[in-house]
Amino acid sequence: MEQLAILIPAYNESQTITKVIENVKTASADILGTQIYVYDNNSTDNTVKLAEDAGAIVRHEYVQGKGAVIRRMFREIDAHVYIMIDADDTYPVEAIPEMYKRILSHNADMVVGDRLSSTYFEENTRPFHNIGNTIVRSAINLLFHTQINDILTGYRAFSYRFVKTFPVLSRGFEIETEMSIHATEKNMAVENQVIEYRDRPEGSESKLNTYSDGFRVLKTLGRLFRIYHPLTFFGGLAAILFIVSVISFWFRVFVPFWHTGRVDNFPTLIVSVFIVMAGVIALFSGLILDAIQSQERRSFEFELRKVQENENEKK
Repeated sequence: MEQLAILIPAYNESQTITKVIENVKTASADILGTQIYVYDNNSTDNTVKLAEDAGAIVRHEYVQGKGAVIRRMFREIDAHVYIMIDADDTYPVEAIPEMYKRILSHNADMVVGDRLSSTYFEENTRPFHNIGNTIVRSAINLLFHTQINDILTGYRAFSYRFVKTFPVLSRGFEIETEMSIHATEKNMAVENQVIEYRDRPEGSESKLNTYSDGFRVLKTLGRLFRIYHPLTFFGGLAAILFIVSVISFWFRVFVPFWHTGRVDNFPTLIVSVFIVMAGVIALFSGLILDAIQSQERRSFEFELRKVQENENEKK
């Protein structure tokens, strides 16, 4: 079991992979028991050879997508501390010792490399990425009551507890959103560490698609809100249905009946009743799912205790 595992997901990063590995070696030289892993995700250039020549342990994930790569890394590697960094040379490796220290000395479960509080908006040349980061950060911090400053950063440090209890469900770049929400909802200790950010070197292309990946991130956000806060989600849906039903009933059924003594809009009455029934179903669905979620939180605490005991046995 390594003391520190540095995880580098890579897909066609031949232009920067050697520099990243060499810089990581230098930055982590004083941390005994450090191992560098590069997980290749079907690269078609010479990323694998360059990574091997630079001295990293290279492994492969053949299912395409960053989420699939992270799932493989977290399953295969045992370490007391994990640091994940992208292979595109946009993050400062000098932050590694401090991130490592925060996991150990502060008992943090996740340290987030915060780009948005430093140079990201000046360095990043893709304006829609800037807007997307701001929207996602604001939405998650509002819905989940978090204080994470950079939701989509790929530079993070993790504890053994986090890695071995995190269920990787996403396959793409929305994985960072899933990590942030999981840590918050499971009451894990999260810290922000401000880092400098530099844009990709000329000739290096981002694998992130602004629109399709952005849509998947927002879809993941909605799905996780429904999972972790079912009563709020379905209760809100029920409230909307009740309001629609009351408005349609009042103006289309009750008011005409008050003046004429007849129900002239009988179809509206039927539709209003069905909408109320749908609202009742939504409300009780939220109540049932909220009880299940509460039980899952309790079960997770017992699972976390077992993982901690397992780590202590491996020390």
